[in-house]
Amino acid sequence: MQRIYLDHNATTPVHPAVLETMLPYFGAEFGNPSSAHHFGQRARQAIEQAREAVAATIGARSSEIVFTSGGSEADNTAIFGVVGHALRAHQRSAAPVHLITTAIEHDAVLNTCRALEAQGVSVTYVPVGPDGIVSPGAIRAALCTETALISVMRANNEIGTLQPIEEIGEIAAEAGIVFHTDAVQSVGKVPVDVNRLGVNLLSLSAHKFYGPKGAGALFVRKGVEIDPLLYGGPNERGRRAGTENVAAIVGLGKAAELVRADLSEISAQVSELRDCLEQGLLARIPGARVNGDRARRVPNTSNLMLPGVESESLVIALDLAGLACSAGAACSSGAVDPSHVLTAIGLNPVEARASLRLSVGRTSTREEIDRAIEIIAAAVERQRNVGSSREVAAAQ
Repeated sequence: MQRIYLDHNATTPVHPAVLETMLPYFGAEFGNPSSAHHFGQRARQAIEQAREAVAATIGARSSEIVFTSGGSEADNTAIFGVVGHALRAHQRSAAPVHLITTAIEHDAVLNTCRALEAQGVSVTYVPVGPDGIVSPGAIRAALCTETALISVMRANNEIGTLQPIEEIGEIAAEAGIVFHTDAVQSVGKVPVDVNRLGVNLLSLSAHKFYGPKGAGALFVRKGVEIDPLLYGGPNERGRRAGTENVAAIVGLGKAAELVRADLSEISAQVSELRDCLEQGLLARIPGARVNGDRARRVPNTSNLMLPGVESESLVIALDLAGLACSAGAACSSGAVDPSHVLTAIGLNPVEARASLRLSVGRTSTREEIDRAIEIIAAAVERQRNVGSSREVAAAQ
């Protein structure tokens, strides 16, 4: 069976050039980058080259890049780091600390905020509109004198909508508040420049743009104070303890280089394929509609509400037919509750559980898209027919 992969928002295949770059660091280039001898300094040089590549990709200085194990650690480091520093600063006055985020953030942000709430930190979860986009005015309205941090994602992982980060950055700068963005789903899909966006902190993860799992980075603008999440040695300039994962970091650096080289070409390619897929499904499946704004989103993502189906069972049926996709965030697979993103934009639980996320990538082809349309349309029809049969039987 020829399998089709349309779940690139969950993870991407490692680019052959990335794998080739990593391989020596599983063998001959085994040194500890903290060692002073030849082997260690070879590893250190490779890490610093990767740091420069990541910095160049997002318009930062190399000294502002902190390597992490991925996007979740980067998000945790940003939020716990800023709030922890603020809490220590406020100990003498016992003043409360407040942070602002949105209702559609990734769990890496939302659960970090909930953990801080349990410690007495005040959190405002700003709602979004039916288009899946937060209003900068709503962010401004949530500000108070105790606000220490604003955290708003650049692109949503489920519906792909792009948030107005530049406008929010201006609001944060005017108020003198640290601003973090989770850019895990935007790096490699749309241009990302930390200075244009006006952010102080930015999270990214290699495996979302054809790099390895287990490698990510946090941009920390010069002058921003954060407490470390991990304590130990002075690695990453004292901001992240632990021996660096050299092979994964080297892979992250190479993946970042590839982003700079071919972002425009790949974005145009996946946008064309995504639109073809979306239009084909909307034409073939009665009642289908797109969740979220269709213009202000990353070019590879489509989230469709398909009335009359149950997405979890549909995903299984599609997999059996050779098509890989998802009902939402990969880390939420198997969750009983409907997607918090879809309910936040106004879908009821039944509609949220009838939604499918399709995300194409640089390895996708037009032939695969045409085949995917046929597979999905047929699977939806079968599931609807089964549902109708059960309703008739129940009525009898």
